[in-house]
Amino acid sequence: MLNYFQFFQLLPTLTIVENVMLPMDFCNVYRRRERKERAMHLLGQVGIAEHADKLPSALSGGEQQRAAIARSLANEPPLVVADEPTGNLDTANADGVFALFDELVDRGTTVLIVTHDRGLSARTGRVLHLLDGRLHRDQNNGNGKRQR
Repeated sequence: MLNYFQFFQLLPTLTIVENVMLPMDFCNVYRRRERKERAMHLLGQVGIAEHADKLPSALSGGEQQRAAIARSLANEPPLVVADEPTGNLDTANADGVFALFDELVDRGTTVLIVTHDRGLSARTGRVLHLLDGRLHRDQNNGNGKRQR
């Protein structure tokens, strides 16, 4: 049985690096010869470059989650919407992903994170608390110019 919450939409017949390169292929944002280098850089940023040539089924859930994060950044999107981006990660890898999001914000990318993790939300510049589908509280965390 497939647990949807642990399925990161990685194509099972493509290697991890090919999965990350796929959006670049579709959008033709990078030259063909630059795509693998960019994909490897992104995999390095999420700490799984050593798994680049493996199929998704050979990776743990947390590694697959990090591969999906790398893929989502392939074309340098101006907006990243991340639903529980650290849900399957240990503390060290979660911190690494969050540091990557910090770098993105510093470069002008808007990062919207949906999470139940109060520790993670406390590290952001702004938190919108929802209760029963409605805005319950708008909290500025006072983290300077950052508005994640």
